[in-house]
Amino acid sequence: GLVGYRSVFSSDTRGTGFMHRAFLKYEKHRGLLGNVRKGVLVSMGFGSITAHALMSLEPRGILFVPPGTETYDGMIIGEHSRDTDLDVNPVRAKELSNVRAAGKDENVKLTPPRLMTLEEAIGYVASDELIEVTPKAIRLRKRYLDVNKRKTMSKRPKE
Repeated sequence: GLVGYRSVFSSDTRGTGFMHRAFLKYEKHRGLLGNVRKGVLVSMGFGSITAHALMSLEPRGILFVPPGTETYDGMIIGEHSRDTDLDVNPVRAKELSNVRAAGKDENVKLTPPRLMTLEEAIGYVASDELIEVTPKAIRLRKRYLDVNKRKTMSKRPKE
């Protein structure tokens, strides 16, 4: 039940806490630990993530990816601040025009993304999500990449 808890503990104690664990024995499954996690931000665009798009998504939650990362439909790019999943477009580019106005351009300042280790990702994923592990990255994604397929599968009764 402590898989993925180390990072939560470190955040809660601001790095000053000390945790030791030791394996005692296997026991019967005692049920779910409870849902302590919120919803996720799911990409619905294909291409390179832009800083302009992440700037508008940052108030909606914690981001997992930096600008310039390649994304695809169904890839999880962040944690939503609410309990529901939200489909977002992180590849939206800034609209360029010939009209110039003073003060119109703003500097993009993003908080650093929350990069997950494999242990954190295992503790984070929900039953409808998967972890992709490659030599260069650890990514989270939805089991069903298509938005419509996800919605129909979420309405289907559990067996």
